[in-house]
Amino acid sequence: MSIARMNTAPRLTAVGLTRTFKGHAAIQDISFTVREGEFVAVLGPSGAGKTTLFRCLTGLLAPDRGEVRVDNDDIVRLHGRARRRIAVVFQQFNLVSRLSALDNVLAGRLGHVPVWRGVLRRFDRADRLLALECLDRVGLLRQAMQRADTLSGGQQQRVAIARAMAQRPSLIVADEPVASLDPAAGAGVLELLQRIARTDGVGVICSLHQVHLARTYADRVVGLSQGRKVIDSPVCRFDERAFGKLYGNSAGNDGDPA
Repeated sequence: MSIARMNTAPRLTAVGLTRTFKGHAAIQDISFTVREGEFVAVLGPSGAGKTTLFRCLTGLLAPDRGEVRVDNDDIVRLHGRARRRIAVVFQQFNLVSRLSALDNVLAGRLGHVPVWRGVLRRFDRADRLLALECLDRVGLLRQAMQRADTLSGGQQQRVAIARAMAQRPSLIVADEPVASLDPAAGAGVLELLQRIARTDGVGVICSLHQVHLARTYADRVVGLSQGRKVIDSPVCRFDERAFGKLYGNSAGNDGDPA
């Protein structure tokens, strides 16, 4: 991470996050920050606590101890329209299949308009222009009126990212966004998230299983093992020694964790 980015404001601050289930600590005393314009990859073997961590970061799960702050505001106090500052990109896209790509992106404006407009899908011209701009930025302007379920997996994930952008968030939380995609489509999605971070000043935190993708697109790596943070370093320092500390001998066919 560059010195300039180190001096930017934190978009996300996690402090001492701990969550237990039936006496077992899924995550324990995890702290880190994601700064403006920074892309942070979260790595770790299966069962390391990544899912629990991400559920706490998005407010879907309350930690037993610790706090999560977005733009220095406690996530517990973010309600209603304030929640739009956090956009989530899921592994399975979470699109409404029968609606067009444009209508799915407009769902990202729901936190900005009166409820009745959202229910009736009566968005004003400014919202529609913004949604079209977001589709253009992800390379899908020509598919704006196409049903979501007729798009490829990579295209659907791009629509999901366009929807996240339409929220005008401070933070994008991407939970294994490329796990269901082929390598080329996955690389394209991560390149897109990286570009959004750089261009819009959004903080991006992304869980991944593929170490080579983290090394290619992330600024920093946060590594979890058995519920604890064992690595928090610039990606340039995530060398073979760090890999061994995080994964031990559990390597996949391409040198990534299985």
